[in-house]
Amino acid sequence: RFVLERMVPFSFPLSKCALWDPVPMGDVIGSHITYYRNPKLSMMEKTLRLAYRHAKQNEKKLLSCFLLGTLAVDEDGEGITLTIDRFDPGREA
Repeated sequence: RFVLERMVPFSFPLSKCALWDPVPMGDVIGSHITYYRNPKLSMMEKTLRLAYRHAKQNEKKLLSCFLLGTLAVDEDGEGITLTIDRFDPGREA
């Protein structure tokens, strides 16, 4: 489903040397991962347990951590699968 309110425009950082002409050309189009693909999420049980244990042991209401994984297009080309297989608790400030 294409939801315009959730879309956030992206931009590249400023640099002294541009590799392309930054002037916009053509009509604005939306680019969303679910527009043409059926997404699936797969998560390893061990990763989920580590994240859960970390959240329970932490007394803060807000946690900074990372879930890492891979994104792959399915063999039939109709879907994408995000496989989360690692948990990184990050660094305490």
